[in-house]
Amino acid sequence: MNSNFIRAALLGGTALLAVAGTPAFAADAKPADPTATNAPAADPTVADPADGGQLKEIVVTATKRETSLQKTPIAISVIDPTVLKDRHVQSLLDLADGTVPSLRVATFEARQSALTVGIRGIVPFDQNQTARDTGVGVYFDGVYVGRSQGLNAALFDIERVEVLRGPQGTLFGRNTEGGALSIVTAKPTGKFGGSLTAGFGNYGAYNTAAHVNLPEFNNISIKLDGVIQHQNPFVKNPLPGSVGWGAFNRVGGHVAAVWKPVDGFSAELSYDQAKDENTPFYSQLVNYNPRGLPVATLAQINANGGKLPAGTIAPLSPLVVVSGDNRMKTADIGVPQQYSLDRTHGFSAKLNYDVAPGLELRSITAWRGVSTDQWDNSGGAHRTVFLPNSKFSRYSLSFMQQHQFSQEFQAVGSLPQLDYVAGLFYFTENARETAATPSSNQWNADGTGYTVLSPIVTGTVTSGNQGWAPGSLFLQRGSFARAYSYAAFAQATYTPESFDAFHLTVGGRYTKDKRNGTLYLVQGKSTNFPFTFDNSRFDPMVTAAFDASDTVHLYAKYSTGYRAGGANDRSQTFAAFGAEAVKAYEIGSKMDLFDKRVRLNLAGYIMDRTGTQIDFDNVDTNPASPTYNLHTEETRNAPGTSKIRGVEADLTTNPIEGMTVGASYAYTYTNVPATPNPFLGGALTQVFVVYTPRNAASAYVDYEVPLAGSEAKVRFHLDGNYADPVYSFQNETTRTDKTFVMNGRIALADLPLTENGTKMTISLWSRNLLNNTFIYRRSAANAATLGDYANFNPPRTIGLEGTVRF
Repeated sequence: MNSNFIRAALLGGTALLAVAGTPAFAADAKPADPTATNAPAADPTVADPADGGQLKEIVVTATKRETSLQKTPIAISVIDPTVLKDRHVQSLLDLADGTVPSLRVATFEARQSALTVGIRGIVPFDQNQTARDTGVGVYFDGVYVGRSQGLNAALFDIERVEVLRGPQGTLFGRNTEGGALSIVTAKPTGKFGGSLTAGFGNYGAYNTAAHVNLPEFNNISIKLDGVIQHQNPFVKNPLPGSVGWGAFNRVGGHVAAVWKPVDGFSAELSYDQAKDENTPFYSQLVNYNPRGLPVATLAQINANGGKLPAGTIAPLSPLVVVSGDNRMKTADIGVPQQYSLDRTHGFSAKLNYDVAPGLELRSITAWRGVSTDQWDNSGGAHRTVFLPNSKFSRYSLSFMQQHQFSQEFQAVGSLPQLDYVAGLFYFTENARETAATPSSNQWNADGTGYTVLSPIVTGTVTSGNQGWAPGSLFLQRGSFARAYSYAAFAQATYTPESFDAFHLTVGGRYTKDKRNGTLYLVQGKSTNFPFTFDNSRFDPMVTAAFDASDTVHLYAKYSTGYRAGGANDRSQTFAAFGAEAVKAYEIGSKMDLFDKRVRLNLAGYIMDRTGTQIDFDNVDTNPASPTYNLHTEETRNAPGTSKIRGVEADLTTNPIEGMTVGASYAYTYTNVPATPNPFLGGALTQVFVVYTPRNAASAYVDYEVPLAGSEAKVRFHLDGNYADPVYSFQNETTRTDKTFVMNGRIALADLPLTENGTKMTISLWSRNLLNNTFIYRRSAANAATLGDYANFNPPRTIGLEGTVRF
């Protein structure tokens, strides 16, 4: 089969294409060239008059080589730069609106500083730790990122985001049982050019970005990127000198250099560094005493030694506002709140050498690191029982440092009727964390007033006398963990010469994982709770694909994946838990219909997961308790088999000239067997998969109108995203609200400024255009002592932005 698809990276596309795949290594596939220039290409979805209005091909590298997305046997969603601009996506958290229905992104707790990322019902509850892993691998330019902290840093100049749906255990390895999120940045072009962007919006928002390609010199091409993003809080803090909730300051820089001393060899070096200051989303009390318990009086509490009488609920301070379904604009209680700080950095060296026709050798060496100073005082009085003169407002502090190193070797080649890739992989990381949870405020005797405690304490720091200034921390826990992973993998696609419409792909990966660590501090006391995890595993993959025609591709696939075991550093003993594993069966089709004017892709899958890692958590909210403010969490492997079933459909059309309409839908069914609850004496408890709606959908329309006599055009974009209610805690039956978010953008694009090709684009954008309000995270853990608390989505944001390309 002859090559007939675009190799250049596609920039300037207008639509999100969420598609299900076909042959892993189609016979016309080529090794992915990480040093290929990224000159703007034709829009991948809008009709080209020269092609009779046909939809364009899109190139992906999900199989370690460049393949046509419509001919790749993996369910993939591709988000191009225009989608990011249309939706004003500045960080990964902005994809939480449902841009890709099967991809779920949420904050851990209320914090913007760490993200939960899930695909197809594989969504971990708490991966924000030192000794456990994700269920979806996140990759930046082919480098695996080991921790959730720092994932919400500002995005640089993005060429595309590939969302690989379903287990990727063969080519991407451990911790990709749900899929992989691969973020690819634009590479140096060797030609002078670039762009400058500046914008502003409500809530004091502003953003600037600069991307500059320098002319090639002595076979060296260099690209520089810089990004600044700022937003004021959504919820104001009445305490003078403290920050509100939902704010961020992000700044980052990235430099990449490509050296091509001789034909067939290239070396790419890149370095990035970013700082993300952010505050959590506000946690609101949405109801009080939902179980209708008798409300204790102050006299009864005082007569009971300052404790609640049995069977009663504490009275509510008259200062506390029960918000119901309304997002608060100003908090009722002022509490100390400062920015959390995430610092990320990374260096990578990628070498490519064409040793012979049809064979390329690659090496990817990378160092990365992240440090986080977490300051989360999002609960105020909304998560703590009121008692006279008691302390309240849990200030959750965490100080984490992680460093990782990875080395990967790949051999990518082709023989007659056979395309193959083989490789070796090594990964190691060290992570360390300490945490404290002081109370920042104290009630008066009747709840009509409060004081802010001093962050500095004198004398011995004890659990009853807590500060939060350096040197005044009563550290509740401390742990460190090390991980080592070794892997060998291979995958090949055979296309019979006599029957080139059929493609058989077979692959496998052997992985050896080791992890150890120690919980050395619990409730301020020195401990020595070690754990070890040692496991080896083989993950196979088989795909049979059939080209029913040049534009209709069918496939059936079997694959496996797994998430490594570890230990929960919020537990009292650092007890190890085992790995979880997935077997997946998938069928799908990709179809370009009506002379390639309509693109319809369908996929259906069955996944069976064993050893599901379930987190049971408990926070002591009773100020009279000796373990007040202690967050304890235990992880257990669920017995039996968890069932995940799903159907995905994606449609893209060009109904009229200049218009693109698309829609994506995902149905996801999950069921996890009842699991022994360590906080209930091992009683079997029904548990759930978090942040996974049964039904989710996204739709958009783009329309471009050329301006007469000019290269400029007016561009309109509108998208809508829906999801059913979800569980946000694995062991709670409470669900969130259903969600619906619309985003819009109007742009006057490609206005000529100079004769040498400099152009300007001016746009007006809005996220959550209709200003819908809904709860994305809700807990009823305090229903018997206070009420449900919840976090709301961001309100409508709107802004004006200008970009000059030269």
